[in-house]
Amino acid sequence: MSNIQCEVTPLLKDDLFVLLNNAQAKFDYPVHFHSDYELNLVLNTSGKRIVGDSVEDFEKKDLVLLGPGIPHKWKAPTHGDTRVITIQFQDKIYDSFLMNKRVCQPIRELLARSSRGVAFSGNTLNVMTEKLFALSDALGFNTMLDFYGILYYLSMSEDQRLLTSASYDSTLLVRESKSRRIEKICRYIEQNYMQEITLSDISGLVNMSESAASHFFKKRTGRSFITYLTDFRIGAVSRMLIETTRSIADIAYNCGFANLSNFNRIFKKYKNQTPAEYRAGVYKTMNKY
Repeated sequence: MSNIQCEVTPLLKDDLFVLLNNAQAKFDYPVHFHSDYELNLVLNTSGKRIVGDSVEDFEKKDLVLLGPGIPHKWKAPTHGDTRVITIQFQDKIYDSFLMNKRVCQPIRELLARSSRGVAFSGNTLNVMTEKLFALSDALGFNTMLDFYGILYYLSMSEDQRLLTSASYDSTLLVRESKSRRIEKICRYIEQNYMQEITLSDISGLVNMSESAASHFFKKRTGRSFITYLTDFRIGAVSRMLIETTRSIADIAYNCGFANLSNFNRIFKKYKNQTPAEYRAGVYKTMNKY
C-alpha cells in the first residue's frame, strides 16, 4: 500500500529494547510499520488510532502492543502535558532461548496475539503508566528485569482485547486451537470467502456432521463458524476500502456479501460507522502528511 511507510527503528543488534519518552509529543508521522515489536502508551490527549484494519477513537490514555509488520498511527492534538512512551524490541525475542522456557510461555502467547494488535484498558492502564515512567528513569541490569516484568504483567492482564479482525492474522486462531481440523477450515475460508460458504461445506471438509462441526468449531475457537466467517469478510472489506478505489458495492460483493443493505448493517455493527465513513476517515488520516 503506497501510503504506508516502512520505518527503521533505532534498535541496534545488541539492544534488548529502546525506550522513547516524548513530552509534548506530536502525532506528525504517517501510517507506518516496522519489523520490531512496539508497546505504545499515549497520555493526556484524545483522538483516533489506526492499527491494521482497526480504526477506533481513544480517550485521554491509550496502551497498545503491536506485533511486527502491523501498519499503525495515532492522530490527536498535542497539549502541554501530552506524552508518548514507546518501547521497541526486536522480533527475534519470540524464538529466543528465554521465551522458549515454560516460565515465559504467557509472554510468548502475548507476543503471538500482538500480531493482531492488543489494546489494554482498566486498571492495567494505570499500573502500566507507573511502570513505564519508572522504566524510563531506570538504569543498568534492573532495566532488563523490569522490561520482562512489564511483558509478564501484560500477558496476565484480564483487561486486554485484540484490535484487528480475524482475517488480519488467521494463523493466530490456528495456533491457539492446536487443531488440524480448525486449520483446514480456516484455510478453506481464507481461499473461498469471496463466494458462499455453508456449514455443510465445512462439515464435509472435516468429515463431521453439521451439528458436530458447529460445536467443534465453537469449542476450539470460542466463536461460532458464522461469526468467524463474518469477521473474516469484514476484515477483507476493510483492507480493500483502504487499499483500493473500488466501489463499496463491488467490494462487498467480492467479499461474499450478496445483499448490500445487509452488508451495510453488519459493517456498521462491527465498525460503528458506515463503509463510506470508514474509508473517508482513514484516507483523511493517511493523506494529511
